[in-house]
Amino acid sequence: MHDKISDQIKDALKARDQVRLTTLRGALAAFTNELVSKGKKPQDKLTDDEAVAVIRRLVKQRKDSIEQFEKGGRNDLAENEKAEMKILEGFLPAQMSKEQIEKIAKLKIEELKITDKSKIGILIGAIIKETKGQADGALVKRVVEEILG
Repeated sequence: MHDKISDQIKDALKARDQVRLTTLRGALAAFTNELVSKGKKPQDKLTDDEAVAVIRRLVKQRKDSIEQFEKGGRNDLAENEKAEMKILEGFLPAQMSKEQIEKIAKLKIEELKITDKSKIGILIGAIIKETKGQADGALVKRVVEEILG
């Protein structure tokens, strides 16, 4: 993942694609920050799972920014954030469908013997762990709330 982004920076430079270049450089900077926070050297590389976690965080930041910019009437800034988010999402694994999440949720409810909403947090955590980051947390929460009523 680390090398893939480095290669795409070179491509963006050649294509003079400023938005893509800025986004990818920001992702590499976030990777370096993550390495330093884990006590590693900045020259080291993150594992693909760690890199995906960092990119997920960056996408979430973009979503939050888009929401804030739209509330503030700054659609120009929101559009820029949307473009960056789309570039970052290209590096994430495909997300599970609602139906796939429902199947896993029903299995986990039986497995954990959950009968009411009091243990909803435990259930959501178990489902997210089971899906290994391929399910959107907000969608998992919605599915669980629908099932438990």
